[in-house]
Amino acid sequence: MYLPETMVSLPFILLLFAVLQAPSSSLHSKSGDREELLQFKEGLSDPLGSLSSWNSSNADFCRWAGVTCSRRHPGRVVSLSLPSRDLGGTISPAIGNLTSLRKLDLRSNMFYGEVPHTIGRLHRLRELVIQNCSLDGEIPQELGNCSNLMGLNLTINQLKGRIPDALGSASRLQYLSLGYNNLVGGIPPSIGNLSSLVILTLYQNNMDGTIPEVLSHLNHLQRIQVARNNFSGTIPPLFFNISSLQRLGFGSNKLQGSIPPDAGANLPILKELHLGNNRLSGMLPSSLANATNIQVLSVARNRFQGRVPPEIGKLCPPRVELGGNRLEARNDEDWEFLRSFTNCSRLQLIDLTGNNFGGMLPGYVANFSRQLQWLGMGENQMSGVIPPGIGNLVNLIYLEFAGNNLQGVIPEEIGRLQNLKSLMLQENRLSGQIPSSLGNLTQMLTLALSYNQLDGSIPKSLGNLERLTSLNLSSNRLTGGIPGEIFTLSSLTDFLSLSGNYLSGVLPPQAGSLKHVAHLDISRNNLSGNIPEALGDCENLVYLTLDGNFLTGGIPRSLGNLKALSILNLTRNAFSSSIPRELGKITGLQQLYLAHNNLSGSIPLILGNLSALIELDISYNHLDGEVPSSGVFSNLTGLSILANDGLCGGIPELRLPSCHVKPHNKQRQLSLMILLPVVLIVTSLLLLCSVLFLFKGKITVGKMKIPSLYKIDEKYPRVSYNELFHATDGFAPANLIGGGKYGSVFKGNLSLSASENDATVAIKVFNFHQSGSFRSFMAELEVLRQVKHRNLINIITSCSSIDSRGNDFHALVFKFMPNYSLDKWLHPGADEQWHKLSLVQLLNIAVQVADALDYLHNNSQPSIIHCDLKPSNIMLGSDWTAYVADFGISKLVGESMDRYMSSSGNSVVIRGTIGYVAPEYGESGQVSAAGDSYSFGITLLEMFTGRAPTDDMFTKGLSLHLFAEMAFPDKISEIVDPTLVQPFDNDARLDTALACITSALRVGISCSKKAPLERMSMKNAAVELHRTRDSLLEEYFV
Repeated sequence: MYLPETMVSLPFILLLFAVLQAPSSSLHSKSGDREELLQFKEGLSDPLGSLSSWNSSNADFCRWAGVTCSRRHPGRVVSLSLPSRDLGGTISPAIGNLTSLRKLDLRSNMFYGEVPHTIGRLHRLRELVIQNCSLDGEIPQELGNCSNLMGLNLTINQLKGRIPDALGSASRLQYLSLGYNNLVGGIPPSIGNLSSLVILTLYQNNMDGTIPEVLSHLNHLQRIQVARNNFSGTIPPLFFNISSLQRLGFGSNKLQGSIPPDAGANLPILKELHLGNNRLSGMLPSSLANATNIQVLSVARNRFQGRVPPEIGKLCPPRVELGGNRLEARNDEDWEFLRSFTNCSRLQLIDLTGNNFGGMLPGYVANFSRQLQWLGMGENQMSGVIPPGIGNLVNLIYLEFAGNNLQGVIPEEIGRLQNLKSLMLQENRLSGQIPSSLGNLTQMLTLALSYNQLDGSIPKSLGNLERLTSLNLSSNRLTGGIPGEIFTLSSLTDFLSLSGNYLSGVLPPQAGSLKHVAHLDISRNNLSGNIPEALGDCENLVYLTLDGNFLTGGIPRSLGNLKALSILNLTRNAFSSSIPRELGKITGLQQLYLAHNNLSGSIPLILGNLSALIELDISYNHLDGEVPSSGVFSNLTGLSILANDGLCGGIPELRLPSCHVKPHNKQRQLSLMILLPVVLIVTSLLLLCSVLFLFKGKITVGKMKIPSLYKIDEKYPRVSYNELFHATDGFAPANLIGGGKYGSVFKGNLSLSASENDATVAIKVFNFHQSGSFRSFMAELEVLRQVKHRNLINIITSCSSIDSRGNDFHALVFKFMPNYSLDKWLHPGADEQWHKLSLVQLLNIAVQVADALDYLHNNSQPSIIHCDLKPSNIMLGSDWTAYVADFGISKLVGESMDRYMSSSGNSVVIRGTIGYVAPEYGESGQVSAAGDSYSFGITLLEMFTGRAPTDDMFTKGLSLHLFAEMAFPDKISEIVDPTLVQPFDNDARLDTALACITSALRVGISCSKKAPLERMSMKNAAVELHRTRDSLLEEYFV
């Protein structure tokens, strides 16, 4: 019996489909996502060998590093997790073919380029984390297709453009973190569709517009952080009705309007309220007291006015930031909120500075919790006295009552505050003497007592403040001599100001010990005698003002050694003799005031060559001779030469008499006729000898085995001396950006190819006069041609030629680093308004430098020892990427450099930098990787303590290593740079930050041990620092 045809074909087709499908499934289980993974790996740099198991010979790709496969569907990758592996390159679009992927974690690597649009194909993806890389471009719209996405973290990159509207389609999204990028535009209203959103972080971008009201409908939101943008308009009131909120961060924007009266009524679990640095106004609502779990109340630097509700004081948050508003207090009732704070045992910070608080300073400020670390009440209108009981607040780090009307004396009891680092009492009406007990405050960094009515002498005990960086006692009624102990405070880096007092006596020779201070002002006193020659040793001085004294003698020639000097004011003294021409060596000098003295002689012509000099006042002296016509002398605006009757010439606008030139008599003409031929003959003979000598030198050099200096980057042509000369405006001082023993570094604009515009480059010119400079040039060139790592300085090309005078000319051309060196950021000058680097930035730099040294030691062929690592040899790119530079004394292990130096006859002497060089280098001269570990360890300690190893506090056996080792681990908070922990605004985050700093210092201490065999290797140091940085990022930015 035959069945109908249709009944035969259907089962047969189903059976055939199953048979054909089985081999296919089996085949896929064997190959699976393997090809996609190999495509992802292709083109990536992998200095740590993290992907060494990813190869075609290892068939079981599910066991490859970072890969997790599905149990239900063998061969399908469900998780790719490769955090902190130092992987570099672009992320392959092939990643979008891993269609079973649920988790993609590539955080803390060196990826650059765009986020692949193909990730939008990953419909099963739940978590995408690519934070702390160098990604640029825009966020792909296609990410909105990831319908199962629950977490998206792209913080700390260089992403630009707008947040795509399409992200609002990822309806299951619970956290969205896009902070620390370059995003622009507004927040898309579509984000309001993400009803499951718990965390929204857009911190520190360039976004603007208003805060969409629809975001206030996100009823599950726990943390919103959109600070440090340019948002304007008002805060939607319904945000204060989201009962799940724990952190509300709208600080540092341009927001206006007021806080709703019932703002705190519906925020039962709010812990942090950050509204500071905006334009908010109105009254502070008393309803905030209902947010009983709040730990941080930050509304500083707004336009709030009126009295502070007394209920706020009962809230007892550990941190209260109300400074920079228009808040008022006139009587005891208005101060009631402050009285309530005396019952707060957790109180750590009170900032009331810059308001309109008046009346008497309440005496009960001395009754605050002993846990209080920060008390700021400056820039108000308070009167009364500083209560002696303030000395009971033994944990105070910062105390400010500046800019009030306080009277009375400075309490001796302040000397009990052993942890105090800043005491700001300036601009009051305090009287009496400076308490000698202040000399007990050995942790003090800043002491400001200026603009008061203090009298008596300066206590010698202030010489005990060995960590002091700024001392300002100006505009008081102080008398007597300046204690020599003050000038032994080599820790002074910012300023020492004693101006506007009645100090007498002479400037002691110890003044030359202030080698790090930038601003020295002792003007308007009664000092006499000479300026000590030793003052010329203060090489970091930027401002030197000694005007309005009775100083005598000549102006020391040693002042010409002050290369960093910008302003020199010596007016209204009794200086005699001539103006030293050595002042013309201060190339950065902008203002020079020498008026009202007894100076004589002519004006040094070299002053006209100071291109930076814009103001010169030499009036009311006894100068004579011709006035120069160049530089500052060519412009009446910045020049004053009044009351110098002997001056002549100059530009016509000065209306000075002409300078008379004596006519030549016949006898002189006859002498010239005889002498001139003789001089010409002698000069010719000397010139001939010089040419022969140089020619002989060229032959000698020519016999050396110098490798051909091929261009490093094939797309750039070799450059000539003339090109570099024009690129730097003739190697002008204005383009000088650095220098060292073997040469100088200039900034220049150079055309690198015919198709490109001029590029900004750094040009390192080697000093042919300095012995060893050619060896340094060849060593650096050889090293940089052999290595390639993302965190090593990138050389573009080189030049080996003859300059305009016929001398050897050698130069290396690098990409210009707009953020200069790490040293500039660790120790900025007083005139450099550079912010301090954040903890995250420092950890990133530490990781990158460790990776670079690990590569040199373990992954370069041959291995390379840097030999001179220090902050000034760590350059920072525009994206804050760190680059190790200056390989002039590096050593290639296992490969002799003698072939570049055979003619010199001298062996290579390895020299590092004092403070950073390993101790054994001075004993045996034998270099090793452990020597680099030592230098790195010292650099690491410097980064996190803010103390250089050459700081003058490190004497009598105390070193930076020992300083950190003695504090480790229980007293780390006492030695850490305080600016690193200030941004961490609650206990938990502060603890995390201190834990990370402790871990970093542990690495620094381990690397800088005296015995080479006991030091941590750079490979292990890199691993530890990666772990430390990632723990901070996970806590703070996720």
